[in-house]
Amino acid sequence: MDCPYCGKNTRVTDKRKSPGGIRRRRECLKCGKRFTTYERVSKSELYVIKKDKSREKFSREKLEAGIERAFEKRPVSKEKIDKMINEIEEQLMKRGKKEVSSKIIGELVMRKIKKLDNVAYIRFASVYRDFQDVEDFKKELGGL
Repeated sequence: MDCPYCGKNTRVTDKRKSPGGIRRRRECLKCGKRFTTYERVSKSELYVIKKDKSREKFSREKLEAGIERAFEKRPVSKEKIDKMINEIEEQLMKRGKKEVSSKIIGELVMRKIKKLDNVAYIRFASVYRDFQDVEDFKKELGGL
């Protein structure tokens, strides 16, 4: 691999498994700068069937953004959140289907979030289930 700083050859100084792939620490043979690369297995494309029946390519970034919004200012480590996101993505891919409904994704996410933090769960549920008033919140809180 070429160095992103000077464009010359690099060597691998450390290699480890990481969630979803391999992490390599590299060093440039010319300028001596170090950087990290990640290698992930290319997965088959997954499409999400939304509530309005439209299809959309699955986006890990979109999943991460929604989950991270729910955990904003909560005492849960980034590592735990990342692990949960990896688990969700793995479960979706293991289904072996090319399409999955947004309802299945939402319910899976809510189960995982509920195990980590009740406040984040209520935040996510309020958006996912489109709470309209206080009664919707009370019903969901009653389930906790």
